[in-house]
Amino acid sequence: MAREHVLVDGDWLEKQLDDPAVVVFEVDENAGAHAARHIPGALALDWRADLQDPLRRDLIGQDAFEQLLTTHQVTPDDTVVLYGGDNNWFAAYAYWYFKLYGHRDVRLLDGGTKRWELDGRPLTDAETLRRRTPSPAAYRAQPADGSLRAYRDDVMAAIGRDSILDVRSPAEFSGEILAPAHFPQEQPQVPGHVPGAVNVPWSQAVADDGTFRSDAQLRELYAGAGLALAGPGGEAAPDIVVYCRIGERSAHSWFVLHELLDQPSVKNYDGSWVEYGSLIGVPVEV
Repeated sequence: MAREHVLVDGDWLEKQLDDPAVVVFEVDENAGAHAARHIPGALALDWRADLQDPLRRDLIGQDAFEQLLTTHQVTPDDTVVLYGGDNNWFAAYAYWYFKLYGHRDVRLLDGGTKRWELDGRPLTDAETLRRRTPSPAAYRAQPADGSLRAYRDDVMAAIGRDSILDVRSPAEFSGEILAPAHFPQEQPQVPGHVPGAVNVPWSQAVADDGTFRSDAQLRELYAGAGLALAGPGGEAAPDIVVYCRIGERSAHSWFVLHELLDQPSVKNYDGSWVEYGSLIGVPVEV
């Protein structure tokens, strides 16, 4: 997909901040950061409170997603722009949600908060109150697109057949650690990785300023790790399952593969290693 359909830069966004049909959401690891500083007019999405089922480990359902966007007065025709810190990793996770539920025009701010600040663009601590008069009709989403999401049985079936991409750090992939030190609350039971998976840490897809690397650089990155990709001419390639620890870093790599490099069949396994590494009897490599 052409980058202009899935990414915006700071120049474009700064000119659109007063357009009511452009809705900007900040989605950050630190949900409290929004109150201290954010792009003027941006709303906040809390990746845990807004996008996770309150009772079980799962995504929010279609009804809850519709209610969330209705509350923020979003319509299916709006352009939704997502951004955040840490190279947009949780913003990409939210992007995957919007695509899962069929929103037509959703994009990432290339470089996220980091590039916006490097460019000296405006930030504010003023609360954003999105108000449209009259209020738009209730948001109606599409049923979840199963072609974008993998479950544990899909991962098991993919071993030895499809491409499996682990985007965690090398220390997590090798089994040296169970999870990053600052995430002790969500850990699998055993270390290691899915047999046959290749390891390309998610953050290698971005440059020092947080923007995505060129298509040529990205293809070289994955090819160097042994991940087969469909070519620009449509050459066939295996299906790809992408995972990390809880599904947010893998959503970032899903964006790179599916949205930037036009790979036709890429699924994000959001259960990821917290689920797989806690299953009984499944094969594990270290």
